[in-house]
Amino acid sequence: MPPALSLDGTTTRYGYLGPEGTFTQMALHVWGAARDAAHHPFGSVDAALGALRSGEIDAAMVPIENSVEGGVSATLDALASGEPLVVVGEVLVPITFVLAARPGMPLADVRAVGTHSHAWAQVRGWMGTHLPHAAYVPTLSTAAAAAGLREGGSAAYEAAVCAPVAAANHGLEVLAEDIGDMSSAVTRFVLVAKPGTLPERTGADKTTLVLYQRDDHPGGLLELLEQFAVRGINMSRLESRPTKESMGRYCFSIDIEGHVLDERVGEALMGLKRVCAEVRFLGSYPRADGTEVRVSDSTTDESFTDARAWLHGLRGLRG
Repeated sequence: MPPALSLDGTTTRYGYLGPEGTFTQMALHVWGAARDAAHHPFGSVDAALGALRSGEIDAAMVPIENSVEGGVSATLDALASGEPLVVVGEVLVPITFVLAARPGMPLADVRAVGTHSHAWAQVRGWMGTHLPHAAYVPTLSTAAAAAGLREGGSAAYEAAVCAPVAAANHGLEVLAEDIGDMSSAVTRFVLVAKPGTLPERTGADKTTLVLYQRDDHPGGLLELLEQFAVRGINMSRLESRPTKESMGRYCFSIDIEGHVLDERVGEALMGLKRVCAEVRFLGSYPRADGTEVRVSDSTTDESFTDARAWLHGLRGLRG
């Protein structure tokens, strides 16, 4: 269930990448945000997170990773800079695409197709087989592509790749179903809020970080990754993103298994603080799949606290 994000007892205000009918809105429903709560669609990830930072909404659901295309750069970059925000939960949504058009439009007459860039990447094979000459027209979201075809619209395309619900919402006719090249495609969405109370540690947790190097030097990335390896921490995602300061300057967006309250994770963060120019903590939260983190005997909380007590003893300290 959603965390208590509103402090004044009012209805939690959720934002999401809109318009209505996006997979992001589906993720918000899967998360458990009450359908009678305030749901506000935004035209871009930046707009949704900007509204969160300004206090217009209490939390924002945004896509962060796709099993086909990898990380969603707009979300990664928006979280890596600006006023700090944190992830408080994640949702995995299986992705099913349809090709939809205004009623009466034959498939053979489709000359251009509108959709989001991540969706297009997931249907390229189908398009190459069935509509090899159709041009691709980028849209802000899959639902926006469907909305462009509603009655009276002036879209520069005849068909849209979208979710089935978006096609139904806008009265479109489905020309082809399940057109994704990968039937097992999944998109990971995260619920983002302002920093506050940490989600409770469950034993099946994930922590997201952005790391900035002090300088570019041989073995620099290895120096960062060693902080995890020597403490038995597994990474589930590692991506480099340009800092936009100058050519060749990158930061690293990372997901690790574990919670900041775990001793091994806390020790790793202290190590990173020593060697990085900046460590941006983007939250610890329960994994969507509920898979418990495997921890070796030498990296349990007890092993770290015992080692610390031993060191205190050597230093002549007590307690």
